[in-house]
Amino acid sequence: MAKRTLGEPLREEDKRKINKASLKRLIGVFRFMLPHKWLFIAGLVCLALSSGTVLSFPYLAGQLLDLASGKPVPYFTTINQVAVALMVILLVQSFFSFMRVYTFSVTSERTLADLRHGVFQKIIWLPLSFFDNRRIGELMSRITSDVGTLQDTFTVTLAELLRQSLTLIIGVGIIFFLAPQLTVFMLLTFPVLVVLALVFGKYIRKLSKKTQDKLAEANVVVEESLQSIHVVKAFTNELFELVRFKKSIGEVVKIAIQAARYRGLFVSFVIFALFGGIVAVGWYGALLVQNNQLSVGELFSFIIYTSFIGGSIAGLGDIYTQLQRSIGASERLLEILDQKDEAELPSATSVKIKGDIDFQHVNFAYPSRPDFEVLKDLNFSIKAGEKIALVGQSGSGKSTIINLLLRFYPVSDGSITADGFNIQTFSLTDYRKNIGIVPQEVILFGGTIRENIAYGNPTATEQEIVEAARKANALEFIESFPEKFDTVVGERGVKLSGGQRQRIAIARAILKDPAILILDEATSSLDSHSEYQVQQALEKLMEGRTSIIIAHRLSTIKKVDRIFVINQGQLAEMGSHAELTQVNNGLYSNLLKMQLHEQ
Repeated sequence: MAKRTLGEPLREEDKRKINKASLKRLIGVFRFMLPHKWLFIAGLVCLALSSGTVLSFPYLAGQLLDLASGKPVPYFTTINQVAVALMVILLVQSFFSFMRVYTFSVTSERTLADLRHGVFQKIIWLPLSFFDNRRIGELMSRITSDVGTLQDTFTVTLAELLRQSLTLIIGVGIIFFLAPQLTVFMLLTFPVLVVLALVFGKYIRKLSKKTQDKLAEANVVVEESLQSIHVVKAFTNELFELVRFKKSIGEVVKIAIQAARYRGLFVSFVIFALFGGIVAVGWYGALLVQNNQLSVGELFSFIIYTSFIGGSIAGLGDIYTQLQRSIGASERLLEILDQKDEAELPSATSVKIKGDIDFQHVNFAYPSRPDFEVLKDLNFSIKAGEKIALVGQSGSGKSTIINLLLRFYPVSDGSITADGFNIQTFSLTDYRKNIGIVPQEVILFGGTIRENIAYGNPTATEQEIVEAARKANALEFIESFPEKFDTVVGERGVKLSGGQRQRIAIARAILKDPAILILDEATSSLDSHSEYQVQQALEKLMEGRTSIIIAHRLSTIKKVDRIFVINQGQLAEMGSHAELTQVNNGLYSNLLKMQLHEQ
């Protein structure tokens, strides 16, 4: 992601008023710095000493000129003494500058590592209801872009704010001491030039933002065209897209040229105002020298201090913009950090569930759609070791039953019990360790086959991993690879076939050894050969476990103990395959007829 520079215009979402409340939110992120506060304080000391030594440089440079012109100065009698003092100050300043940069960098890197870990830790423990309303790209941006913005704040902005503030305050005090009359003259003329520059600069930033917006629109044209390149070519609209892009780029160029015109005027104004101010101060200072009210060295020191002060004022404008960005970033991060985690109870002892499941008067609506009730007074019981199939049309509530059983969401009304205990009373982590799932769309991690199987039980031995692969009918194809279990599966498992991915997922579930097994029609997208191998592995996996199968193809569930037909969030029919096919005009028999007709 491209890094923003200090002079870059603010995006709308980054605009924040800097007040007591917003600064308090920014300070809220600084709690991650507390473990490293002493190193940060050392950096602040080095910053103060570095700024102090720099501010003594113009004073000594003025004394150098006074000695050269024959005027006596305090503490020094020769030019060489002043030159040596200047070199010593430069060396001391260099040392403190290095220490300031080093300590601030170490502090910021450690703080931001803690912050990134804290944000990821918070995200990973948040309930699924949080992810229902957030895009993954947005959450990634919080960890990368927003933390990167705060990195600039910790390493650069804070240091610059303190340095520029010290330079401004101490510098003004020194020039008042050196030349009170000239200082009053400067303070009467300088603010006018600064205000004019700020107004001019604000208008140019607006034009720059407008250019960025138009460029973003042009980029959208490119993105849409390339993402839908098949559609573009199918409708032979290449020329249409080129015209669209050319029009957008033309608007970018038009506004950019307008901005360049004003930027050129702004640069000319700044140069004129800056040197005009120096000429005015120099003119008045020369009059004071002529009237013996000021020495040449004092005038020289004054002009250097004035340039320092002018630079500080200009720098504070950029720092203000960066602080606005930092406040925006901190607000977005705190929004995540202040979220409530999944309800977790302390784990006294490990929970081992037999597999009895009971849904009692369960009602449920998703938090993102509270007005739409998915499950309505749902009641059913499953005995330990029983094989159950959930059947129903899309949207009937089958996946919701699994989500509630896994405690991804709390029930709205009613209760779900396991072995006679309400599942909400178990430690969440210990409870979920008793449930294994083989999804329809298997998602593997981008590591090796060994790592993906071991995900079911990270403490498993090599022998246990190999045995799990054998039981899942996966050992044969794994051994056929040159790197065997060290074969890298690629992002989301793209280097493996669908059947191979399914068998890795089954091996993962075998290694977990769950009491309750959930199968989301794990063979629906496979060819006949892969389906046979996966089905064999699934039958081994289901032995002795409470198994719940979400069935899309009804031909695969003929051997289950009972079939639950779910219709509009309620249990409409229940029985074995043989029993339900005998029901005249029943939901299950009609679904079966439809699938046979489609074949």
